[in-house]
Amino acid sequence: MKYEKDLVVNSRGNRLFTCRWTPKALEPRALIFICHGYGAECSISMGDTAARLVRSGFAVYGIDHEGHGKSSGSKGYISNFNDVVKDCSDHFKSVCEKQENRSKKRFLYGFSMGGTVVLQVHRKDPLYWDGAVLLAPMCKIFDDMRPHPIVVSALKMISTVAPSWRVIPATDMIDKVCKDPQFKKEIRSNPYMYKGNLALQTGRELLTASLDIEKNLHEVSLPFLVLHGTDDVVADPYGSKLLYERASSRDKTLKLYPGMWHVLMGERPEDVERVFSDVMSWLEDRVAAVQLPTPAERQSVMRQQ
Repeated sequence: MKYEKDLVVNSRGNRLFTCRWTPKALEPRALIFICHGYGAECSISMGDTAARLVRSGFAVYGIDHEGHGKSSGSKGYISNFNDVVKDCSDHFKSVCEKQENRSKKRFLYGFSMGGTVVLQVHRKDPLYWDGAVLLAPMCKIFDDMRPHPIVVSALKMISTVAPSWRVIPATDMIDKVCKDPQFKKEIRSNPYMYKGNLALQTGRELLTASLDIEKNLHEVSLPFLVLHGTDDVVADPYGSKLLYERASSRDKTLKLYPGMWHVLMGERPEDVERVFSDVMSWLEDRVAAVQLPTPAERQSVMRQQ
């Protein structure tokens, strides 16, 4: 496996860390683009996922969102969720449009908040992507955690005045979202993971993005696999069920894992193998399917109609 990293400058002049894992001696069978969760990063925490995908012949690309990991910006701060979506879309498309990649299938891969980013990237250009893998996506707020409209209005007003005020408590959830002791240790020792309080504007943006996705699940039309642990206390598993039920996609698969938590790659080894087996099987079937027109070709046909 070959690992490379780079810095790109987004449309707002900020430097963003990007990385890629590719097979050393083989031509990649397809492209996979990773979107990490809130407070996380891609190069370390998603390394095992990338390695598994590369061993199956895929080229994997990641990007640290602004304010996350090794990218520039105030740590853990999201001033505009749409900017995060645009950064991912711009970078991923720049990779897809390279001459050597234009004929390859393109898959998005998102975990937690990254699942929300994936769905928004897809909504920006519905015909561009060949499919998505979503692990515990943030598609719905738990009913008992849904803030009252008055609280939402107050958050909007205060965040307008003091957007970077970090007053939303960040409870240490590692012991409630991840079972594997070694994985917990790696998360706690990762210096690029943000574990502090949420800024008011960040809370507002995450809330707005979640409500927007929940309201517009019917707009999801690409093939997707959504996987969720039934005992997840961070992202509501019912949100994944709603995604499966409401999405207009003809090709959609839901996998619910009884007793599993939020971080599916942090479960017991045998359960992690089970999850990745489901992911690989789904990807293999889509890559091996009869080659349909590429996203670019589909767009060209649409423009001519």
